[in-house]
Order: sequence, then structure tokens, then C-alpha cells
Amino acid sequence: MLFISVVGADTSEAGSHIKSDTPALQSNSGGYRHLSGCEKCGDGKDIDIIVTYTDVSGDIRIANIKSKDLSPSWVWEDPNNKNHDWINDSQGREKPFHVTDGSEESNRTFTDEHSEGAVQYKRDTQVSPVKIQRRKMRQKRREERTAELIRQNPQTENQMQEAAIERAKQFNNTVRGKYSIWRREYSNRHSDSILKLMRDQIIMAKAYGSIARSKNENYLYNSLKKHIRESQRAIGEANSDVELQPGAFERVKEMGNALSMAKDKLYDCALVARKLRAMLQTTEESITALKKQSAFLIQLAAKTLPKSIHCLSLQLTTDYLLQDRGSREVLDADKIEDPALHHYAIFSDNVLATSVVVNSTTQHAQEPEKHVFHIVTDRLNVAAMKMWFLVNAPADVTIEVKNIDDFKWLNSSYCSVLRQLESARIKEYYFKANHPSTLSAGDENLKYRNPKYLSMLNHLRFYLPEVYPKLDKILFLDDDIVVQKDLTPLWSIDLQGMVNGAVETCKESFHRFDKYLNFSNPLISQNFDPNACGWAFGMNMFDLKEWKKRNMTGVYHRWQDMNEERTLWKLGSLPPGLITFYNLTYPLERSWHVLGLGYDPALNQTEIENAAVIHYNGNYKPWLDLAITKYKVYWSKFVMSDNPYLQHCNINEWTLQP
Repeated sequence: MLFISVVGADTSEAGSHIKSDTPALQSNSGGYRHLSGCEKCGDGKDIDIIVTYTDVSGDIRIANIKSKDLSPSWVWEDPNNKNHDWINDSQGREKPFHVTDGSEESNRTFTDEHSEGAVQYKRDTQVSPVKIQRRKMRQKRREERTAELIRQNPQTENQMQEAAIERAKQFNNTVRGKYSIWRREYSNRHSDSILKLMRDQIIMAKAYGSIARSKNENYLYNSLKKHIRESQRAIGEANSDVELQPGAFERVKEMGNALSMAKDKLYDCALVARKLRAMLQTTEESITALKKQSAFLIQLAAKTLPKSIHCLSLQLTTDYLLQDRGSREVLDADKIEDPALHHYAIFSDNVLATSVVVNSTTQHAQEPEKHVFHIVTDRLNVAAMKMWFLVNAPADVTIEVKNIDDFKWLNSSYCSVLRQLESARIKEYYFKANHPSTLSAGDENLKYRNPKYLSMLNHLRFYLPEVYPKLDKILFLDDDIVVQKDLTPLWSIDLQGMVNGAVETCKESFHRFDKYLNFSNPLISQNFDPNACGWAFGMNMFDLKEWKKRNMTGVYHRWQDMNEERTLWKLGSLPPGLITFYNLTYPLERSWHVLGLGYDPALNQTEIENAAVIHYNGNYKPWLDLAITKYKVYWSKFVMSDNPYLQHCNINEWTLQP
């Protein structure tokens, strides 16, 4: 028997037959051959080796190892003999010897318990032939694998990827998903379980009640009807279990008993299924009708000005006429036509909205004396608009107010839109005199029946060179925007030969040309790219010199004439704008113009606050009760709440409420 003491030894080469409580010594099972070259192991005898060692925790362990369980990479080695033979001294005592395995980690030196001197354990710097052979074999395998990967073509790689994807699809994760904490219904687990149960019970009670009535089971029908009323009262306006009326759980029990009786007496799988399908169809029809009604009411609210704004316009008009303000108007003609200044065009019939645009722009302008506002309105509001800016004009800025009816050149013989608006077909389309209801099945695209599409103020933007013939550049602003930064740098942007500078609105597949134009019409499909990026009116820098050179108004007229039957696009100013300025629009940085405050409650707050211009495009205008509450503050802070006219019409009460 041979005793070997190993301090901190790596015994991973020991066989699985080793009787030890140490897992390290029991790994890497044997299958190894007997050691060769051992004179002590004469005649192929097996010897027992007792090993003492220190494990990683510092505890001393003892294990029994059979020499036959060691791999052939272990050799007996005498440190004093280069040939690694056994050497006995004159007294027959064994010299210290090495037990060496061929691994990369260990060459160890041992002495048995009969040898003189201390027990030895050390790393041997010599490399055995077996170890070299193993290294060569590993290197050969690496080279073969590398060559195989190099020879592998892309098609094989794609096939491997597809196979992996298919295996992933076949993986069943239903059980794991069922308990996923990320699912919405588990964010507040069981918060409405009773409420859902009660609603489900009501549905089944209605189904069984209808069946009971058809079979003259009046007692059961009345019982279910009674329980339905009681459950509905218990639910009330509740959205979770905590909001249920007291005694709701008792209602659940009572309804459960009633449904159990109904099921025992009336249950017929096919009949119940038909009844539930009929209820589903009725519910879907009801939802469709409610959606139509909601769309109609939203459009009605969006195009109806509040009474307070009507009051403001009437009060201003009255004072303008009574005070004869028209005879005292003084305008600086040089500034109005000076192309070196910064000119703005605002076309609106809303006095309050226009005042917010002017106030917000002026307050952020570093040199307000260089800014000129050109406002065009209709004849009903021109006096009110003039009166407002006569008494409330911001300091240093120049403001010009014009009546669109004063543009005598803007008539039906020149303007395609005016000619179309006078046609009987358009009148029929808008006013629907022969239709009993605007909610009829054939009525669609309600938003295009908004009066703004009938107003020439909405199309005057296509005649800017005619309205301002002496200007080179002009910034067009809608009346539902708020300016949050100085806009002066816009005049120094090089449009690179383009006519229109605007912020593009396409995100992924949204707001591209195919959203606005009818690409089933060859006139559209042959001339435009359906994936071309859309842009927005609301803040547009127009190069009027380039406009006149390219005759953009003529292009607009030509396409309007071809759309007389509304087969190319629906009514509005954006679709003809996209067509007219196709490939002639220079994209501005997105931070210049952030849209969506009139319809999207989920906009990024940081983008809104960092934007130069924010736009309330959509139905939820900031001066309406429909406005999105959290966006209203950006607009209302530029309303002059202490103004006597606003106070007289109680505007400050409703427009500044958060």
C-alpha cells in the first residue's frame, strides 16, 4: 500500500471508484488502464493509494485510489533520474518520486510515507510526451472545426438560424407566461375578480332569462331579472372590487344560486351558444352606433366656438364701430413691405387664438421691432381683430390686419377652390339637404364637413406671393400654435433651392403620402411615391422668390382642377400642399415644430418643452372644453387674463382652468 500526502492538490483525474466524501475526487470516472513502468506494481498487481489532501475550505480529507483507476497520462517519475525510472538506494528505501498527469494544470511530486524527509508536492516544469501528444490532438481538433466553419456557406448558416427559430416557436411557455409579473392583469392581482365575476353572471343571466321567457318559464325569468337589477345596483360605477356597494358578495352568491337553477332547468349547449352569439352581435351593433355618434359630437364640438369667444368678437366689433377706430389707424408702410424684416402670415377668424400666437412670438423675440405680423381674417371678424390689436398691440412690433374680401383678384374665375365651392355637388356634399341625418349609414368622413374646409382662409396660403408681392420670405403660422423660442434663426436657414421649409411628420409607416392621397387613381400613382414622407402645415418658411420662379400657384390650380370630383383626395389644404410642394420641401429639425397637442395625450413632455413651436392640431383645441388638460397650460399662459374684454366675456374663467 502506498501513502501519498497532497496539499492543495487538484485530484480531478481520480476515478469514480474512489471511496471519498469529496465530489472532486469522485468526478471523471475511470475507464483508465493500469500504470506502466512501475516496478512496485510487478506482475500487473493493483496497488492501493491513500491520499490525504486539503480541500478548498481548508479541511483535511482522505481518499482511497486504485492505481488501475488512474489515466495513462499519469507516470511514475524519479526527480533524480532523467529517464523517470524507479531508483532504490543501498538501504532499499525508495527515493522521492513524481506522479505526473498529462493535464495542462498539474505535474505533481509525491513521496511515500517511508521516505525520508518531508512530504513533497510541487509543479513540474518538464512536459511529458503524453502531454505533448494531447496538446497536438486538441490543436488538430480546433483546426478541423475552424476549417469546417470557414467552408460553411451562408445558405447553411441561414438554415441553422431558421431551425433555431422553429425550435424557439415550439417552446411551450404557456405555464410560465400565466404567472408573469409583467402582464397588466397581474400588476394588481385580483383587484377586480369579484367585479368581473358579477359582470359575467349578468351576461349569463340575460342569456338564460331570454331562454326562460321564450319557454314561458315566467317564475325563473322574473327571478333572473330581479337578480340582474340587484347586481347592477351593487356594481354601480365601480371599476374595482373596493368600489363595489356593500353586500356585493352576497349578490354574487344569490346570483350563483339562481344561475344554477336556470342551468339545471334550461341548459342546452346549442341554444345557449346561439343566444350568446346574438347578444354579441347586438352589442357590436350598439358599439358601432355609439362610435358614430361620438365622432359626430366631437366634430360638432370642435367646429362650434364657445359663447365666450363670440362675446369677445361682438364686443370688440361694437367698440371699433362706436369709437370710429377705422379712421385713426396708422400703419408703417415701409416696415410692412420691407423684405429685410421678419414677416409672419396668420390667416384666422379667431381673435383670441391669434392674440396668443402674436403674444407668444413677441415675448420670445430678441428684437421685436424687426418682426411684422400680417393677419388676414373674414369680414365678420375684421373689425374685432383690428380693435384687439389697436388696444392690445405688443410693444415695438408691427401688425397689419386685412379683410380677405378686399382681395378682388381672389374670385371664382381665378381660384379653383372658389369655383368648386360654388358648385351644386359641393353644396350637396356639405349640407346634405336630401339626407335625414348626418349619422346615416352612407355618411362618412365627418371631419371633412368642418366649416374650415369651406373657408378661403384655409386655402389662402397657396396665394402668398399674390398677397405679399414685395416680400422674399415669409413664415406661415396657424392660429392653433404657441411659440416658445425666438424664431429669428429660421430666416437664416438655407432652403437649398426648395420653396417650403417644414418639419416632416412621418414616423415609420405613419403620415406618408398614401395616408392622404388616393393611390388607386393613376394620376396619383404615376406621379408620386406612396412612401414619401409627409410634413405639416402650421409653421412653414416659404421662399416667395423661388415660389414665383416655379409658379407654384399654377401647379396648385392644375391639381385642384383635376380633383373637382374629389377622386384624388378629400377636401382640405394638406393633400394639395403635399402635391404642390412635392420634392420642393426642405426638412427642418423636429425641435422647431412639435405636433399632436390637439389629439395625442401621450406626447413626450421633454419634446414639448424643448420645441420652438407647439401645435394643437386636431379637434381638442386649447380654447375648447375638449382640450387635453395637461397641454392647456402652455397656451393659457399667453392669454391676457386681466384684459377688460376677456373679463367682460368671462373668458378667463374657462380658458385658464387646468
